[in-house]
Amino acid sequence: MRTNPFFDAWLFIIGSTDDHQKLGAAKFLLVALFLVLVAVSLWIAWTNWREDPGQRSGAHITTCVCRVLIGCMWFQGCLWKLPLPISDGFQYWTGEMAENAAFAFHRALVTSVYLPYLSFIQPAVFLAELSFAISLILGFGVRLFALLAVGFSLHLWLGLYRHPAEWPWNYVFLAVVLALFVNYAAGRSLGADALLRRRAAKSSSIGRFVDLAG
Repeated sequence: MRTNPFFDAWLFIIGSTDDHQKLGAAKFLLVALFLVLVAVSLWIAWTNWREDPGQRSGAHITTCVCRVLIGCMWFQGCLWKLPLPISDGFQYWTGEMAENAAFAFHRALVTSVYLPYLSFIQPAVFLAELSFAISLILGFGVRLFALLAVGFSLHLWLGLYRHPAEWPWNYVFLAVVLALFVNYAAGRSLGADALLRRRAAKSSSIGRFVDLAG
């Protein structure tokens, strides 16, 4: 049961949410991973701030905060995909897509591919969402991973489009925010992409790759 956003955030940080509790002792690994990601993100932001005066602006700070928060959202969202290979929650919502996807071919895809091979689909989805979280929290490869997350969000939008308990605009808004991260290369705002761009400035081949991914 939700209480208030501050207490709920605290429960998430200490690993006491319902999703954490289902994992037993494994929850402490996820709590540790999340705290390490946040700590590294702060170190990266501070390093950028110290090394590059151009990073010291309201626009960069705002972009960084929004990027990290959306990354935290993806991290929290991946938890209910556990335990692997199949969780009750993931199985339920995949089944809902079979009934509520916007188009018949999508419903048929869920029925004939997703549900029969759920033990392969769920780990892939978990790893995808965890990758989005890591990328956004650290600001690493943001253009690439945010673009993939746009497609992921639009898939959810269409997959649950007719569900009576879902508001389709939720997924559209998420896709819009992620598209902005792609367009404005949000990892270059106090993120790892900004660090890598400075480090790779002397190597044209590495620099081009960094520009494309981050």
